[in-house]
Amino acid sequence: MPKDWQELTKLTRGAPIAVERVRLVDSGIKIEGDFDLPTLARLSAEDQVFVMAFIRCDGSIKEMERVFGISYPTVKNRLTRIAGKFEFVENMPMPVQEDVLDKLARGEITVNEAIERLQK
Repeated sequence: MPKDWQELTKLTRGAPIAVERVRLVDSGIKIEGDFDLPTLARLSAEDQVFVMAFIRCDGSIKEMERVFGISYPTVKNRLTRIAGKFEFVENMPMPVQEDVLDKLARGEITVNEAIERLQK
């Protein structure tokens, strides 16, 4: 019988864990290796509940204040602390081709400059 994350979190008491086998339920295929848990699964059970509540509240800090009976700064500080555990993906830079064509359309570069940049 599958165990939930809360039970796993209690069992490990926050110690780092690695997953060594994954089974695809529908096909029964098993994959062995060394897999890290997703960042959300590595949060404490309390932080997981807080994040889920924030999502259910559509990101409304005011609603989080009401649900948890805590102040705005407390909600904000907790979200900031949790966010610090995540590596955020930087905005992907615009592909060179699109950037060059946008600059050309705005008249910032000449056709010859655009051709030169696109050939690099």
